[in-house]
Amino acid sequence: MTIAGSDPGGGAGLQADLKTFAAFKVYGFSAVTAIIAQNSARVARVVPVAPDLLHAQIEILLEERTPDAIKTGALGSAENVRVVADLIRSHRVPSPVIDPVMLSTSGARLVDIAGERVLREELIPFARVVTPNIPEAELLAGIAIDSLAAMRAAARAICKLGCRAVIIKGGHTFCGGEDSDHPRALDLLFDGRSYLELASPRLPGDGAHGTGCAFSAAIAANLAKAADLETAARRAKLFVTRALRRRFVLGPGRPLLDHFARR
Repeated sequence: MTIAGSDPGGGAGLQADLKTFAAFKVYGFSAVTAIIAQNSARVARVVPVAPDLLHAQIEILLEERTPDAIKTGALGSAENVRVVADLIRSHRVPSPVIDPVMLSTSGARLVDIAGERVLREELIPFARVVTPNIPEAELLAGIAIDSLAAMRAAARAICKLGCRAVIIKGGHTFCGGEDSDHPRALDLLFDGRSYLELASPRLPGDGAHGTGCAFSAAIAANLAKAADLETAARRAKLFVTRALRRRFVLGPGRPLLDHFARR
């Protein structure tokens, strides 16, 4: 199940999550948290759905079947973050993959300030894994990330919020190495005890729209198929790298991932 905002362009949000689920051959449920007017370049408007409607969407899906994995994306408001936390607390469901989407790449706010606090205090403690990018990790940890040591310190700080593990995605600003001739896209997995570096050659260009959504959805899909977290993370990393390598454009905005790329 994905609990996330919409992207009418299909490159991010719950639409991208469902594509990712399909690529891994798992069936996807979805609950809409916010109607977002956006394309690959910018967000024009965000309207959170009413909390009682979000509750009803999730409740009726759980009435039919308990999902094998859950992921969250943009939740829209503090009230909606609290709805998700309350439902996870009151139902026997898997610990979720939390993609703490707070700001879009273009700078638009996707959850209000109060929602950030509720996310930190009430939802992240339930997480199987939290998957922030560098800016999100800096916000959650209160640490500027400009080195691998800082990345590790931020991961430790986020884990202290109560989650079982964190994966900080290094694709935004930190290349994960001093060798400028061979820059790496480095993601760091920390499970509260040990660190695992997930590195791949950094692809040229300015990334693509929706990489974070695809990564967290791929982790959830693999957890649903009973993979352990390390395996799920490695498969998600490979999936996003492959989709990014085959990225394409449909207009003047950012490139889009090919969620069904085979190599």
